[in-house]
Amino acid sequence: MSRAAQIEQHRGIIRASQWERLSALLDTIAVMNPFYRKRIGPLGMGSLEDFVRLCPLLTKRMLVADREEHPPYGTNHTYPLENYTRFCQTSGTTGPPMTYLDSRDDWGSMLRAWELIYDYARLEPGEDRLFFPFSFGPFLGFWTAFEAATHLGCMVVPGGGLSTNARLQLMLDHRISVLVTTPTYALHMGEVKQESDAFRDQKFALRLIVVAGEAGGSQTALRERMAALWPDATVFDHHGLTETGPVSCQDPELPLSLRVLEDFHLAEVLDPATGREVLEGEEGELVITTLQRIGGPMLRYRTGDLVRKRYTGDGSLCLEGGVLNRLDDMVCVRGVNIYPSAVDSVLRSFQEVVEYQVREHRSGPLLDLKLIVETRAGYRDPTLADRISAALRDSFQLRMAVQVVAAGTLPRFEFKARRWIKETPAVR
Repeated sequence: MSRAAQIEQHRGIIRASQWERLSALLDTIAVMNPFYRKRIGPLGMGSLEDFVRLCPLLTKRMLVADREEHPPYGTNHTYPLENYTRFCQTSGTTGPPMTYLDSRDDWGSMLRAWELIYDYARLEPGEDRLFFPFSFGPFLGFWTAFEAATHLGCMVVPGGGLSTNARLQLMLDHRISVLVTTPTYALHMGEVKQESDAFRDQKFALRLIVVAGEAGGSQTALRERMAALWPDATVFDHHGLTETGPVSCQDPELPLSLRVLEDFHLAEVLDPATGREVLEGEEGELVITTLQRIGGPMLRYRTGDLVRKRYTGDGSLCLEGGVLNRLDDMVCVRGVNIYPSAVDSVLRSFQEVVEYQVREHRSGPLLDLKLIVETRAGYRDPTLADRISAALRDSFQLRMAVQVVAAGTLPRFEFKARRWIKETPAVR
């Protein structure tokens, strides 16, 4: 049997299971969910193909409009409000923060998703000690990661309200074996460790770094830098959204790809221009339908994540290279489309750069970018700005101004990094 035939056979089994879950969900929300009663009504869908053909795409703007019309939570609720026990809020990276409510069962489904992620990551229940080095706010992701680890029998250690040095000391004192954080903060902790006399020669017990919250965990340059800073630890990537819960995690067969958790999500990869499903190996926007988050489901939700579609040998859907870009983050500079992740990839290839910032300056209809790069302490090289500028020009066929600043100049981030700054034009 050919590879294509084998994959199609496996996909048929996966799709049948997904349709069983989805049809039960559709039956429930058709009666009980005001948002979807108004949005899709009784469409008479009898298959996944019918669902994809008849159910319209959902955008974040539509969710925002629903909340503005029915504050504060909107109408996407399958149960009475008293059935919801968990409150979360988006980080506001791509628009105004939005609240999300979850029932006990929906929260439990996300914990099961994280338990599966930990299984792929080869977590050792009863042995591993997990450290979460950030203050727990209303963002969803790390709450579920934290709670799922406790369900598995692991010791979990919160690190809110501590300095990076204090967190490193805590990791040493308590022999932390798993770090769960953003790629940016894992790099920062490693850099502080390398520069500190107190930690440089210490033997950390860290064996695994689970990264999430930002694109880049499946990026070769970032992983290589993390490996240099934490040589005894492997990196495991994951991605999800507050709107959907955990979506994908690193595939054991393909280390630079993310395997979609297809028991929990129906995923489509669509051409953003035509709305048609792309072929394997092509890039498109990831569109997600939640299958187990019944209290506030997302049906054909446009995530804004640009991904490349790939299948494993067992027919599982993978995102090759992880999340490649954010469609809504793209800027056009003198006719050239620039994605932040592409700039990040270039800068990560310079080991001497520890942090950076991109300033967007608009003069009339024209947009220019200026990069400010911070080097490690004690580094001196008058050619660095020119070398970075040349690498950017080779990648984008575009000249960008580069300024090098001293160590400690730019801000650091515990959570999602905000490196792109829009400068306000001077008023004349």
